[in-house]
Amino acid sequence: MTGPNPTDRGKLGSKIHVICDRNGLPLSVGISGANLHDSQALIPLMRGIPPIRSRYGPRRRRPAKLHADKGYDFDHLRSWLRRRQIVLRIARRGVENSSRLGRHRWVVERTMSWLNGCRRLHRRYERKAEYFLAFAGIAAVLICYRRITG
Repeated sequence: MTGPNPTDRGKLGSKIHVICDRNGLPLSVGISGANLHDSQALIPLMRGIPPIRSRYGPRRRRPAKLHADKGYDFDHLRSWLRRRQIVLRIARRGVENSSRLGRHRWVVERTMSWLNGCRRLHRRYERKAEYFLAFAGIAAVLICYRRITG
């Protein structure tokens, strides 16, 4: 299947997308409509990762590896990530079992659970997407603050 997931069509609401590091700290947060396929949010999220300071050399603009489930197994995404020299760990649809990625996938699921723990994000009260995205950003900052201080 090359287009959007047929089970996503016609759904109301919104999705929160997140890219996090291996410790579960959110690097990039975005929102989309619930009727949009998850793979369409990957490129904007990757572009939204801020530069990372390094003691040696220039700032890093990209992660070294990307772990994702079968929903992101598309040729255009694989080629886009390879052009940026990012090592891919994406399960192939119909070939591999996604349980091998489970040891890395749980970190993202835990971060999503932390985000869903914020009552303001559990149910969308804001009409404008900018406001909802701002609250998702505030929740990501709170997650980072709690992980660093505690």
